[in-house]
Amino acid sequence: MGYELQAVIAGDELLRAASHDVPGARVAPLRQGLALMPMTDEVFDAFTDGSTSGVLGFWRLPGGFERVLTQWSTAGPVAYVEAEYFGGVGEQRAAVWTDGALAVGPLDVPAKQWLSRAVSPISQALRQLGARSSLGEDEFEAVGLDRHRKNDDWIASAS
Repeated sequence: MGYELQAVIAGDELLRAASHDVPGARVAPLRQGLALMPMTDEVFDAFTDGSTSGVLGFWRLPGGFERVLTQWSTAGPVAYVEAEYFGGVGEQRAAVWTDGALAVGPLDVPAKQWLSRAVSPISQALRQLGARSSLGEDEFEAVGLDRHRKNDDWIASAS
């Protein structure tokens, strides 16, 4: 079974306020006061400025969206994360903006490289957002990112 995610993660109040007028934005609550906004086609189209996407190495980050994330981060830390796995093989990438600047990353795990989930790019980004894990789990599980396996499922569960 596969796993795929392309999303912005931040504090629930920050993300709901920042995305309020964004066409196609859906915000799903996570645990520990965080929320996730999946990258829908409408959100992508609303933010792309026509420049080349992939400047930071992400697959689904609209060209120019890093400027929006920089702006949103003046209200609190904001992460953009991507993951794609099938049969245990895949990739993860994450970056965190804080205080109006790119603060962490982009961090990545290339295909076929095994890395403890506790030090995975997404777990590292979640720690920067204040997420904490308990014994036997990582931040990914602690905030509930294992609740859905597809971006479409996050979109369906969001408000």
